[in-house]
Amino acid sequence: MTSEIITIIHTAIAILGVVVLITRFRLNPAVALVIGSLYLGLATGNSPTDTIGTITGGFGEIMAEVGLLITFGVLLGSMLSEMNAIQRLVSHLLRIFGPKGLPYAMGLTIGTVLQSIFLDVLLVISAPLARKMAPLIGKHGTPRIATALAISLECGIVFMVPGVAALALAGVLGVPLGQMLLFGLIVIVPTIVISIFIMTLLFRIGFWNEQLDETQPVEGEDAADDSIDGSREPVGPLKTESIPVGDRLSKVGGVPRGVAVAERTTTSEPKLILLFAPLLVCLGLIATGAILQIAGVEIDALVLITDPVFALLLAVLGTSVIGRLTVGGKAVEKSVVAGFRESGQILILTGVGGSLAATVAATGLGDILGQAFNANSFAPLLIVWAIAAVLHIAVGSVTISAITAAGILAPIASVIGLDPILIALAAGAGSLFAVHVTSNTFWLLQSLLGQTTRGTLKTCTVGVSVASIVALLVTLVLSIFL
Repeated sequence: MTSEIITIIHTAIAILGVVVLITRFRLNPAVALVIGSLYLGLATGNSPTDTIGTITGGFGEIMAEVGLLITFGVLLGSMLSEMNAIQRLVSHLLRIFGPKGLPYAMGLTIGTVLQSIFLDVLLVISAPLARKMAPLIGKHGTPRIATALAISLECGIVFMVPGVAALALAGVLGVPLGQMLLFGLIVIVPTIVISIFIMTLLFRIGFWNEQLDETQPVEGEDAADDSIDGSREPVGPLKTESIPVGDRLSKVGGVPRGVAVAERTTTSEPKLILLFAPLLVCLGLIATGAILQIAGVEIDALVLITDPVFALLLAVLGTSVIGRLTVGGKAVEKSVVAGFRESGQILILTGVGGSLAATVAATGLGDILGQAFNANSFAPLLIVWAIAAVLHIAVGSVTISAITAAGILAPIASVIGLDPILIALAAGAGSLFAVHVTSNTFWLLQSLLGQTTRGTLKTCTVGVSVASIVALLVTLVLSIFL
């Protein structure tokens, strides 16, 4: 019993140490996670050789699971960005659903279909269009569209394939990508709709003060005319700690600096469905593979084309061909180079997250927690949500908090018969809680949507926290049937 308590204490110290190293000493998260893994392995009695072997093995295992998927996903998003696909899609949504339905339509589209796009890039591309459309929505247009963007962007990362955190969670927990796609879709759709509806009600009863929560345009300046290059100075840490918006966009083949979004849309552009066809086919193949797996159908040809790696490869190749025909070979090559550059940090962070998860599993923590929870699935899901939430508040990274929380609870899944997909969903939900000033997304939403810090705390911090709780409730309901 004493050794079990010591193991739990050392695990808590390791996680707390990682948080302190990142927040207090500004150490790179990847380095901090490796240090935490080293401490945990050595402190719980593993030899130096075994500890290093576990860390490198955990890194390699998760890279084997999701390394290519993450790379292909980032490349796909980079090329779609270059092809002006996102801007045109938002304009189409406005025409189809009208101003009143735009927050829901835009939220669902960004949260599901567009998760191959790197979050900051997707936000930078979509925010100027959203800001122009906010007045068309009517009263509380700015907070409604800002909330929809915040909720859909963050939820998409953790629940939808090929979102970065969703891929990482699937890799850590050994969840088939098709299963992650299907159950992520089941969770994310009601989460986005219900959360936007709840926030809309709050705005209607006085939760939003236009004078205090929105930045007022300079006299003679139209706030809706911001160009996508982010020429207006951002407020807060984004100004000094982040890549300037225009430079960030140029990395992924964005709109040339100084060119407004509307100026790029021309009548000669190809049909929108053509631009997204490879991505839609890819998602359809992955979902089909999951259905065939559940049905027990094993045909070699179908297994190949529905495999997530193969499906995403087809999407990358198809989008590349379409891109060369629409924007030219040089533009596609530029976006591919930028995509490889952007994917490096994501891959390393995901890999070391897998290292910590493997080290936690090697300590035997799963058996200890499994005995405590027995057959109760609600308790571990609530705990993994709480751990992810606390980590996110401290560290400010959705991906780190989700992977770490899932890694801690992953060993108990087989002990108590809990489906790993539930742990993945609960960890993802918890990692959404309290997106605040430590997040680059927070400051991007503030500067690009014309909000004050007070207003962004409402649309981003409160809005995404509501989504976190809604997603947890949906996951708990799912646990009754799985």
